[in-house]
Amino acid sequence: MTEQTSAPAAPDDLPEQMRVRREKLDRLRAAGVDPYPVGFPRTTTIADLRAEHPDLAPDTATGVRVGVTGRVVLSRTGGKLCFATLRDGTADLQVMLSLDKLGEERLADWKRDIDLGDHVGVEGEVITSRRGELSVMVDRWELTAKCLRPLPDKHKGLTDPEARVRQRYVDLIVNPEARELLQLRSRVIRSIRRTYEDRGYIEVETPMLQPIHGGANARPFVTHINAYDIDLYLRIATELYLKRLVVGGAEKVFEINRNFRNEGADATHNPEFTALESYEAYGDYDTQAELTRAIILNAAQDALGTTVVRGIDAHGKEQEIDLAEPWSEVTVYGGISERLGEEVTPETTVEQLRKLADAAGVPYEQKWGHGQIVLEMVERLLEENAVTPTFIKDYPVEVSPLTRQHRSLPGVAEKWDLVIFGTELATAYSELIDPVEQRARLTAQSLLAAGGDVEAMQLDEDFLRALEYAMPPTGGMGLGVDRLIMLLTGKNIRETVLFPLVKPEGV
Repeated sequence: MTEQTSAPAAPDDLPEQMRVRREKLDRLRAAGVDPYPVGFPRTTTIADLRAEHPDLAPDTATGVRVGVTGRVVLSRTGGKLCFATLRDGTADLQVMLSLDKLGEERLADWKRDIDLGDHVGVEGEVITSRRGELSVMVDRWELTAKCLRPLPDKHKGLTDPEARVRQRYVDLIVNPEARELLQLRSRVIRSIRRTYEDRGYIEVETPMLQPIHGGANARPFVTHINAYDIDLYLRIATELYLKRLVVGGAEKVFEINRNFRNEGADATHNPEFTALESYEAYGDYDTQAELTRAIILNAAQDALGTTVVRGIDAHGKEQEIDLAEPWSEVTVYGGISERLGEEVTPETTVEQLRKLADAAGVPYEQKWGHGQIVLEMVERLLEENAVTPTFIKDYPVEVSPLTRQHRSLPGVAEKWDLVIFGTELATAYSELIDPVEQRARLTAQSLLAAGGDVEAMQLDEDFLRALEYAMPPTGGMGLGVDRLIMLLTGKNIRETVLFPLVKPEGV
């Protein structure tokens, strides 16, 4: 026997619809009805039911009996016949409740007790209505979860962007677009994994809590572990741990992971985000370009059924592109030189770069060196004007501390960034595997950190020790999964991340 507990009386200051629903809840409990039972004998999902009966003629009785469950999202109450639409996690379905099937008492219970938003379970025969709508003619029903808050207006839905972010659960209930985005994200992740598995990669997991932050230039979140009484960092990248695995003989590894960066939040940045990183022994940044193209094309085809996508470029203009068309390549120095109409090379002095930046309206800080000014030029002159997929490659060595020196061009590193619609989507390196050179690079980074640069990497002695055991020539790639979803949907990051970090209400 189920023990019934009495609920507290509804507060007087509740909105009327909530007060009425609380009163129904109390009345049901007083009558011995559990408004939140342990389950219901569901025999099929709504999508499966629709797939099993795709082309029934109007006014057909199949003789097939099913048990289905769902949330009541539409309801029409009549005299002897009521209609409702149930929505489960797969699809919607009409159910019909008639006096002759249910009896007077249970039909009256439905009319009195069931509200929009309630979860119910129904059993009955699969039929079609006179208009041909696939339905279940209900001969038994049960309330499976009472909804105490009214759903948004069925015609307007949940239209406030802030409410959609803060109450994603309501967004998913009432907005088909939100539910499709949820499914699309899952399809993209499955596609990524399949692309890697088909190429012989293994999926791994590396620590989120790290004693030293590294693998990227970013400001970390800091926390403290009481057991060891030391500060730890939420990881900003998985790079240094994945490289340890390559040293250990795992020649093809990838990780789909959560990274955390204590930086700004805007249309393309969330403090917590999903990233993809992978490493391939005896690969380089060229093999990673081919891999990245395959990942993105496969994801588009698997998620959308097409490689044509629409998006907003960096200048606010809507554009349509076909990802299957050839992708462009431009070198950092070649691209900047073309845009400025004057040659820029790794030997160009800081003073010359400042003059060129002033003339082109590119902002910079006085403390910046050659590499940082060039990075700003890349962003303002090249990235913002790249609409179709473009690999911007061969960056200054001084701002690429984990990247191999170019095999033939002095002063630049074998690194590319992939930019689409003016937004960076992925980056790849021919990895630096020389432990002596890597120590020198990270030492320079640690000096920047000691000087107050919160984004500079620290000296990771264990990582350097791993490199001293010899890491084979390797290509590595990192891709923003959230940004890939944004590319495929044309949505901003607050829409594509299920639960983006937002300020508490009232703050």
